[in-house]
Amino acid sequence: MSVRLVLAEDNLLAREGLTTLLRGVPEITVVAVCETYPELMAAVDEHEPDAVLTDIRMPPTGTDEGVRAAVELRMSHPDVGVVVLSQYDDPEFALALFEEGSGGRAYLLKERMSDPAQLVAAVTAVADGDSVVDPKIVDALLRGRGARSPLSRLSPRELDVLAQMATGKDNAAIAAALVLSLRAVEKHINGIFGKLDLAEEREVHKRVKAVLLYLAG
Repeated sequence: MSVRLVLAEDNLLAREGLTTLLRGVPEITVVAVCETYPELMAAVDEHEPDAVLTDIRMPPTGTDEGVRAAVELRMSHPDVGVVVLSQYDDPEFALALFEEGSGGRAYLLKERMSDPAQLVAAVTAVADGDSVVDPKIVDALLRGRGARSPLSRLSPRELDVLAQMATGKDNAAIAAALVLSLRAVEKHINGIFGKLDLAEEREVHKRVKAVLLYLAG
């Protein structure tokens, strides 16, 4: 079945472009198109979609409506996934989006609008309860990382593994980069999840949260 989507974008050209793109994708059914935060919230109440694709800034304030919508929907419609589109690679927006949990949330830069496959993949991911972080946000977080790390419970090797995770590598790539066996990498990652109190969460959520904690340090 296709993902039922509410689209929210105040810019006319971007809105029309996204609508045309997504309505041509069989995996997605656009059930409503909105221009403002109040319209978005009302559309979710009316249509009960599987996912929302929203600009980060919309009327009435033009500040962080997309993130606010994601936070509000976490409480009012917990099964609705949210993809926030932004032209800003500001890590603070991403951290605010994931603060109440990473499941069913994605943060993408608007340049991904030129790559329908990435956009569709993010929408379907959040509809399934998974998470997506734009690689450029990870880069920005790395550039802004402070000298002090709050992750004092991790060993030096676990920090090495987590640093590799932050670049988007899977377990096999981490093993190759650090000259470790795959089993050793898996052991270190399980140790990271345990020490960061993430053991009870789904695998993809644990990785996203662990990386965000590391990069925010």
